[in-house]
Amino acid sequence: MFTIIGSVIVIACVIGGFLLEHGNLAVLFQPVELLIIGGAAVGGFIIASPMKVIKAVMGGIVKMLSGKGYTKADYLESLTMLGEVFYKIRKEGLVSVEGDVDNPKESVIFTKYPTFFKNHHALDLVVDTLRTVMTTKIEPNELEALIDAELESHQEELTAPSKSVATVADSLPGLGIVAAVLGIVLTMGKISEPPDVLGKSIGAALVGTFLGVLLCYGFVGPMAKNMEHSASEELQYLSVLKMAIVAFVGGAAPQVAVEFGRRVVPAVDKPTFAEVEEALRRIKK
Repeated sequence: MFTIIGSVIVIACVIGGFLLEHGNLAVLFQPVELLIIGGAAVGGFIIASPMKVIKAVMGGIVKMLSGKGYTKADYLESLTMLGEVFYKIRKEGLVSVEGDVDNPKESVIFTKYPTFFKNHHALDLVVDTLRTVMTTKIEPNELEALIDAELESHQEELTAPSKSVATVADSLPGLGIVAAVLGIVLTMGKISEPPDVLGKSIGAALVGTFLGVLLCYGFVGPMAKNMEHSASEELQYLSVLKMAIVAFVGGAAPQVAVEFGRRVVPAVDKPTFAEVEEALRRIKK
């Protein structure tokens, strides 16, 4: 939603300012210039990006338009889920969650928490970590290092779409100049025409530079930054899970381990101690 609102503000301010200065809106309508710039940008993006990055960018655009991010409710849900797992392990032993780990899609615990369950990265992180703890005698510090290595690798995957879109944004001013130069070349072929004809042709050529700069700094560049923030938010969510699990494996009580996770939740989305305590009290009952 905010992406659409921001785009409307950009267009309204730029076009509105032009009209307030009694500009001729028809001059800015140059579909061929947009075809040259947009087509070249998309083509360059396809050349530079493997298919998995292209798919990730498409997914990032859909997520950006939906405006869906992690909320306090999502973090509270994940902390409650971890608390339930920890309490079960503490009461019945690691073997009690073997079925959940081996077949998470049929897990009574995991399927109870839809936001967490639909996030396959988060689900894999929890399941793989529990499986490692069940099948090895890994030390807490080694487990933390193992998860950090996984998150570092995952970070590269998450930031690839934003880097690709940022590269496209950086190319747009140059492609705008390309469109402008082509317009000037066409204008030179009309050098014998009257001044009013030459003026319109030169104005149309300069629109190419205008479009390239506007698309870069008004739309595509901010899109890349939005995707970067989304990737950081995803990593923060996974870090909360990591912190709680490592604390529990290190010997912390379930409620204390969950508190370790709660403490690293971003302040704007952090559930209160009382909210987490109440959620854990409900699952204990």
